Amino acid sequence: MFENLEEKRQSYVIAEVGNNHQGDLDIARKYIEKFAALGASAIKFQTRNNRYLFSESGYSAPYNSEHSFAKTYGEHRELLELKPEWLPILKEDCDRVGVDFMSTPFDEPSLDLLCSIGVSLLKVASFDLGNLPFLSRIASKGLPVVLSCGGGQLEQIRASYEVLRRGAPEVAILHCVSEYPCEYNILGLNNIDVLAKEFPDCTIGLSDHFTGILSGPVAYMKGARVFEKHVTLNRAWKGTDHGFALEPEGFRKFVRDISRVPHMLNPKPADELGTEMVFKKLGKSIVAYKDIPAGEKLTLDNLTGKIFDNQGIPVRQSVEVIGKSAVQDIAAGQLIQFSLLSD
Repeated sequence: MFENLEEKRQSYVIAEVGNNHQGDLDIARKYIEKFAALGASAIKFQTRNNRYLFSESGYSAPYNSEHSFAKTYGEHRELLELKPEWLPILKEDCDRVGVDFMSTPFDEPSLDLLCSIGVSLLKVASFDLGNLPFLSRIASKGLPVVLSCGGGQLEQIRASYEVLRRGAPEVAILHCVSEYPCEYNILGLNNIDVLAKEFPDCTIGLSDHFTGILSGPVAYMKGARVFEKHVTLNRAWKGTDHGFALEPEGFRKFVRDISRVPHMLNPKPADELGTEMVFKKLGKSIVAYKDIPAGEKLTLDNLTGKIFDNQGIPVRQSVEVIGKSAVQDIAAGQLIQFSLLSD
């Protein structure tokens, strides 16, 4: 899934819907249609069994945020979850439009549920970095895994990878800073270099909460090949993740700019340099700046350049004629030709 990205000069871009579907199946399906068409490789959701995941006190804790959908945090979360019976529908939608269906399981029941409907790969949230018992259960499913490393130390990342590699055929490790949103000056993209050095057998990537798109191309230059970006259909919607997510046009440009980077790096073939149309039209040719008697050497002082309809020796090749001698008189303004010169 990830191993040939470098060879093909491609990237794997995950559109992270999370809970930005507002708990509405129709909206969730719209995300798939929209962001698949804009170049996503995978559409990702989040899956929780809240009664299993939260303690009773955590589930019933008051939630008074402006983004709250209910009075307690547990009830709030329940209103934002996709119903289990909706997941096969979303999987079929992803299959139909040619993208991978992906979700983050936050607990064991959710992991089993996702695998029962045939997810293409699994995501480990930064919350579960270092959660070796849970990671062991994820590895046992034998699926490719994407691991975010927000808030993690290198030894925690290494321990997590060692557990995942026991069963996962591929592991992509994503640099992440767990700030929502993440300001540009704390993105820490140099850490991609560290991850690439420490985990040479892994594909390295970026999961970022930066509100712009420049992080993608810069991360690609650092070696990232898997990208996760939060998306929304409307940044003004109620919910904590909409404000830093990319709307469709932003995501389109994010994918576009990442895909352009590898094509920007290769130099133009040497035999095509100087043959561009602009030089054929406006390129200067070497001419005599003043009269040059036969036998006189061509120098910086007796040459210049002018534009002709039929180009002679381009001025960029002046190094090839300076120092040669005129074999006959050359009048000021006359086009210099190699046939007029000798060593």
